Amino acid sequence: MVQKLDRLVETASQTAGPYVHIGCMPTYAGNAGALAIEIGTDGPILDGAKGEIIEISGEVFDGMGWALRDVMLECWQADTAGVYPGQDGADPAVTGFARIGADSDTGIFTLRTVKPGATPARGGGKQAPHILLWLTARGINTGLQTRIYFEDEDNSADPVLSRIEQRPRVETLIAKKTAEGKYTFNIRLQGEGETVFLDM
Repeated sequence: MVQKLDRLVETASQTAGPYVHIGCMPTYAGNAGALAIEIGTDGPILDGAKGEIIEISGEVFDGMGWALRDVMLECWQADTAGVYPGQDGADPAVTGFARIGADSDTGIFTLRTVKPGATPARGGGKQAPHILLWLTARGINTGLQTRIYFEDEDNSADPVLSRIEQRPRVETLIAKKTAEGKYTFNIRLQGEGETVFLDM
């Protein structure tokens, strides 16, 4: 006999496993044509996007310092004017969303996009230009959320950065400019230099 439940219990989260790309990015995993549409794999911008085109590259390191080669990242951002897709005045050539994987040989991920503008903050003011990141890989039970800020922007009044009590850790959210239009942003999952992750 089936027992009637008075409440529904949340399903436990599970690790993404080594095959997350097959389901979310089949072409990247060598299985082109498995899905009619692969969401986000074309990147967050289309031809004609306004603003400075930039490239952010980096690696995701585990607690032992090894680069993860099976990590998948999802990105969400505003356009160069600080307007999110779907809002009035948004650049139609900025979809704002991307899904990227790390190179399976080197572990390096690369995001080509426009540099976002400052966005409105809750309660007034502005958030410094940033890109939201969600990442998952084998061994991560619940996707991790963080942000990419830019060292060549004024981040001093950003409301999220200002809430980080251990001030040296703010640097873990700052992409370093390496050349014109090029940035490096590495993520450390745990240990020394652990990236600040957000509970959102």
